[in-house]
Amino acid sequence: MEQEQVKREMERLERELEKHARLYYELDAPVIEDSEYDRMFEALKRLEAEYPELASPTSPTHRVGGRVSQRFEKVRHSVPMGSLTDVFNEEELLAFGAKLEEEFGPCEYVTEMKIDGLSVSLEYEHGVFVRGATRGDGIFGEDVTQNLRTIRSLPLKLKDSASQLIVRGEVYMPKQVFAALNMSREEQGRTPFANPRNAAAGSLRQLDSSLCAARKLELFVFNLQEYEHDDPARRFSTHAETLEYLNSCGFTVSPVRETAVGMERAAETIRRIGEMRTSLGYDIDGAVVKVNDLSLRKAIGETASVPKWAVAFKYPPETAETTLTDIVVQVGRTGVLTPKALLNPVRVAGSTVSQATLHNEDYIASRGIRIGDRVLVRKAGDIIPEVIGPLPDKRNGSEREFSMPAVCPSCGEPVTREEGEAAVRCGNASCPAQLERTLTHFASRDAMNIEGLGESTVRTLLNAGLIHDAADLYSLKTADLAPLEGFAEKSASNLIASIERSKAAPLSKFLYALGIRHIGEKTAELLAESFGSLDTLAQATEEQLCAVDEVGPESAAAVVSFFARGSTARLLERLNAAGVGLTTAEKRASGGALAGKTVVVTGTLPTLSRSGAEALIRAHGGKAAGSVSKKTSLVLCGENPGSKLTKANELGIPVVDESAFLAMLEREK
Repeated sequence: MEQEQVKREMERLERELEKHARLYYELDAPVIEDSEYDRMFEALKRLEAEYPELASPTSPTHRVGGRVSQRFEKVRHSVPMGSLTDVFNEEELLAFGAKLEEEFGPCEYVTEMKIDGLSVSLEYEHGVFVRGATRGDGIFGEDVTQNLRTIRSLPLKLKDSASQLIVRGEVYMPKQVFAALNMSREEQGRTPFANPRNAAAGSLRQLDSSLCAARKLELFVFNLQEYEHDDPARRFSTHAETLEYLNSCGFTVSPVRETAVGMERAAETIRRIGEMRTSLGYDIDGAVVKVNDLSLRKAIGETASVPKWAVAFKYPPETAETTLTDIVVQVGRTGVLTPKALLNPVRVAGSTVSQATLHNEDYIASRGIRIGDRVLVRKAGDIIPEVIGPLPDKRNGSEREFSMPAVCPSCGEPVTREEGEAAVRCGNASCPAQLERTLTHFASRDAMNIEGLGESTVRTLLNAGLIHDAADLYSLKTADLAPLEGFAEKSASNLIASIERSKAAPLSKFLYALGIRHIGEKTAELLAESFGSLDTLAQATEEQLCAVDEVGPESAAAVVSFFARGSTARLLERLNAAGVGLTTAEKRASGGALAGKTVVVTGTLPTLSRSGAEALIRAHGGKAAGSVSKKTSLVLCGENPGSKLTKANELGIPVVDESAFLAMLEREK
């Protein structure tokens, strides 16, 4: 290539790498495979080595990782968190070892699994965890201490009380947790995570630590960064010794960590780890080989960004080629329509795959996937089969383009797609594909509170053909239930009595029970209070709905759309005929200790549930809000409060605990 061509290519690669690094490290939303990023990175490195005079001082090859987010406090690492030199085949691995051993003689190596997660630094003082941070750019990271505390495999107090201890680890999401999370996101019409690594990164960087806790992250520790102990005899001479020490302290370290002399032996371990990949409960993207002798490491040294005494072996992504024979559409429990590829069976990552998710219509369109295409298939997180993309060069002209149906495949009702969302939805509350979830929600404690009508009972009634929508519940008789498995005469009569009592549920509970999209408990209460009756609400315009405090355009549009459907009208007519949904809203108390005040509840309270606390707020004249703003009068705070407490302190809003809150209400008497 001419130098001008080389320069343009290097600039193109820099732009692409910067763009994809931002998507990967900062937004946790990659759009290309790791292997494609690695390919571009290696191409740029080769060009820079061949044409050093054209290399940019800001090249991505000089970076360790991503930038530091402004969402968290910035932390300077006392020990810089560098990256490793990558190799992609045994030839490169053995060449790395030969170069090292030519200068320093035979080396003993430790070979470990390379967990595919988010790298963090953990600091302990006298055996107590005090701070944790992400790698960031290697010099500065993000303080994510509170989120790290939610990880069960992170010891908060060690079995050894070293005066100063800093370790480096990898936060990851187990494969089964990842699969459940993505299934839930797809049911909600949200974009699924690309892989467990990005799911872990997105979870650890949640501003609300309770959301992080719900993601069930785990941790492996792989390096002792800094160690100070009152006993001068407590020192280590090898990396293997440090791993054993960390394990004895209560950390989880790589379960495969073999020590052997020579890179050929390390290569054998790498092959063995590679064969284990599909059977592991977590993702690995390679293996790491490190010189074991710590004093030898110092002699070997480091470059500005990577140690010369370690190398990362990257496994190639496992994919398989097959034919996509058809695309079918399934309706999830939340009404989201999900396209699924039917494939000629093919073996990939240890099992035979005949179906694969296609996520949504945008995913299909962006990759140009057609019915009849030869496609590449992989398993996201080695567990969820998905189509990476087509092989256009292998088309023969018989392939067909796919389009989402205009009506629900389950019930025939028109489907909708909201602006800004990828999900296509069926909004019919009586859609057979959604019935189990719809009816379980309808009967739940915070909705109609029908005791004894949980998920398994709903399933039993549906399987027996006794119910087809919520209105059918109110025509059930004890004699209908008695013959069913799990029912005796008393339990059957108790359920019928509970169904009968639910007819008196307040309007707010009934509205919430209907499962209108974007309408939670609080919004249902506000709508019930503002409109007073179901008929008035059903005739409200989007403009009238948006006039209600905390009701936005999305919620307003969802309410109007719900009541405009013929299926909704038919369901409500039958429910009203049974005496359900006729109760008008109770007006909020005009006086009381909290009259005119807006109160936000955050954290876990000692005795009150959140819904119970909010009911007390309304009963004493206040308004229970879901977020802190300048209009907030008071914050009721429990344990693990998250970002709402931080914002309240920033705005100078009074914060009280449960005992002080109850004392305020007591004074009203």
